[in-house]
This record gives sequence, structure tokens and C-alpha cells, in this order.
Amino acid sequence: MGSHDIAQICLNGHVITSALRRSPELAQRYCDKCGAETISACQECDTNIRGYYFMPGVISVFSYEKPAFCFNCGAPFPWTSSALAVARELVLEESELTQDEREALANTLPDLVAETPRTQVAIIRFKKLMAKVSSATAGAMRDILVDIVSEAVKKALFPAT
Repeated sequence: MGSHDIAQICLNGHVITSALRRSPELAQRYCDKCGAETISACQECDTNIRGYYFMPGVISVFSYEKPAFCFNCGAPFPWTSSALAVARELVLEESELTQDEREALANTLPDLVAETPRTQVAIIRFKKLMAKVSSATAGAMRDILVDIVSEAVKKALFPAT
């Protein structure tokens, strides 16, 4: 049976290592990409952040994807909360949308990140409203969301990704 190693990730979401237990020499107190502090456990419940999944005797080509939420307590990780806040701020600044449209778009963001029964409605609303925004806003939103939404949502929102 396999087991997860521990991941170390900076508060901005840069993965330092997904194998902290097996390779402690890779640990960094601060991120070498942005200077933010790094964590290896949920700040809410202190549960280790799941890293690479190792299976004894199995060699795999595995690409680690950092989690958006803690598997133990469900709290969003700092990079998820921060990305959602920035995306919301960006939407609320968009002059191509009415105030009601800006608020509707901002309110769909959490349903894009956490797959729920409302996710499909959020995808449709997001696509409809994003067709009205400036190309700069659309590009920035893509860059922000592609890092925190699931693969299924990513494919629905950004088919070429």
C-alpha cells in the first residue's frame, strides 16, 4: 500500500517540494520565487499537506498538483483564498460589466474552485459574463483561475489548456 509524502508550499502557492519527508534537504523557510513563507501543514488544523503519493515497487511519472483545500478540515489553503480575493477584486474593477454583472461574476468564483452541484451553473455564468470583459481582464482571470480550479473545470472554462 502506498502513502503520501508531505508537500511544502509557499503562501502564494509555489510548490517547494512534494516529497519533504523523503528529501528534507529540499526544504526552504522562504520561497525562492517570491520570498513568501512556506508551510507544510494546514494553518487551520495542522494536518500535513499531502504531497507525492509513493507506491513501493512502482515507478511512476507523476506531476504533483497542489491542493486547493485541506483534506482534513476543508479549509482553503492560503493560495486559494488569496487567488479568489484577487480574482474578485479584478472582477469588481471591470468597467465593461454592469454592477449587477460584476457582483454575479464575483459570486460565481467560489463555485468554480470547489466542485459542488452549483459548479455547472457557475461555469455557464462565468463564460457568458467573461465574453463581455476586456481582453486584459479575461487573460488575468485565466492566469489566476487555471492554478486553483480542478482539471474538469479547467477543461470547461479553457478548452485549449
